[in-house]
Amino acid sequence: MKSTPIFVIIYLSLPKGRLFNFEMKTFLKIFLGLAFFFKTVSFALSPSLAENISQEELFTLESKGVPLFIVVTVTGYSSSYDETDEDPWITANNTVPRFGIVATNDLPLGTKIKMPEIFGDRIFIVEDRMNKRFKNRIDIWFSSKEEALNFGIKENVLVEIIP
Repeated sequence: MKSTPIFVIIYLSLPKGRLFNFEMKTFLKIFLGLAFFFKTVSFALSPSLAENISQEELFTLESKGVPLFIVVTVTGYSSSYDETDEDPWITANNTVPRFGIVATNDLPLGTKIKMPEIFGDRIFIVEDRMNKRFKNRIDIWFSSKEEALNFGIKENVLVEIIP
């Protein structure tokens, strides 16, 4: 016995009229969009669900153009000797620090991210690493220690990973 996909059952059970008068293809796009939205929100609201996804699975989804989100603590750092390793003016990616780069141990170097709650549509690039003891954290580079300290610590920030 062949089973009918759930979106077909829902589509066929909707009353036809002005409100629900659209084609199956349009309905499928809406249904899949909502399903993806609720799956993403469940990851954001329940980090334990997201922790069960391996980095390989995460970046397989990303390579397919699926937007991904993580929730992390965001802090600031600067190029001072007490905050970095031997050379504070070279990142782990062998670039010069500048505003728009971030350090994290949770994403591959070169990954592009957005933090809409704090910076709107500004895109940041992972080009540096943090001390190995830091997990679930992103450090934004600032030109001075004072700016980094003024930025402070932002908890539970939603970060979009750009495919």
